[in-house]
Amino acid sequence: MAKIDVTFDSAGIPLAGHLYTPGQSVDRPLPAIVVGHPASGVKERTAGLYASRLAEKGFVTLTFDAAYQGESGGEPRGLEDPAHRVEDIKAAVSYLTTRREVDAEHIGALGICAAGGYALAATGSDHRVKAVATVSGVDVARLFRLGPDGTQDPAIFQGMLDASALARTVAARGEKPDTLPLFPETIEQARELGGEYGAEGFEYYCTPRGQHPRSAKAFDWTSIDKLAMFDAFAAVPLIGQRPLLMIMGTRAITAWMGLEAFQKALGPKRIHWIEGASHVDLYDREQYVGPALDQLTGFFAEQLQRTA
Repeated sequence: MAKIDVTFDSAGIPLAGHLYTPGQSVDRPLPAIVVGHPASGVKERTAGLYASRLAEKGFVTLTFDAAYQGESGGEPRGLEDPAHRVEDIKAAVSYLTTRREVDAEHIGALGICAAGGYALAATGSDHRVKAVATVSGVDVARLFRLGPDGTQDPAIFQGMLDASALARTVAARGEKPDTLPLFPETIEQARELGGEYGAEGFEYYCTPRGQHPRSAKAFDWTSIDKLAMFDAFAAVPLIGQRPLLMIMGTRAITAWMGLEAFQKALGPKRIHWIEGASHVDLYDREQYVGPALDQLTGFFAEQLQRTA
């Protein structure tokens, strides 16, 4: 397996990516998969793990830092712009079509966590994506509006919209607004605020297990009013007869979102449950990632070949 540093354009913003191939040289065009990272993630962690392992199975894979995050360009830093995250995936598909290693007629998409929702939205409106899969897939807009289990008090998001509006006013005055911290200072505080889901996120992003110096620890506040208007699942019916695989853990508190997306899909679709796995377990824990990769390998091998 070989990894190449690449850059490509996404609506005027340069994205930093890693292109993985099965070997040092590729003698014929291969099926390819765009792999999107979770919100606040980077290409080097969860997305890179899945991309490199899928490359070992014979695919060309591409992962990248979202616009405004990681090594990619864009200001303000830490902006989670859902419309641009969808554009990033389409831009990644466009880039793959230019690579000699890639069979441009056999491209799939894999989204993890927030990128699961973004991958569904991108696939719905981009017919170049022939098959789509998600791992712990969510609509991050729903997550912020409704909470990870869907029961969040609406007043919480209304307060966040107040803070987002204030940040815009502060910036208009030429001052630097505050940012939205994504994690508290301790895992105990994370558990108090967000239950086990919050604690799991802290344990992954804020400890040596999954932390990375370029992983976003705060979002620009204007992310919130952009998320308020976004629905990652609206375009799911447009996927039509292209196949869909959704992989979720049986302990994932966010699984209700994946089920909602699954119900909207009209074509060939399948859910694969990973027994005992939580949402975050599927980021990196081998006892859960291994079975997920087995499913993804079989799915993309069959479906991308079927499009020939």
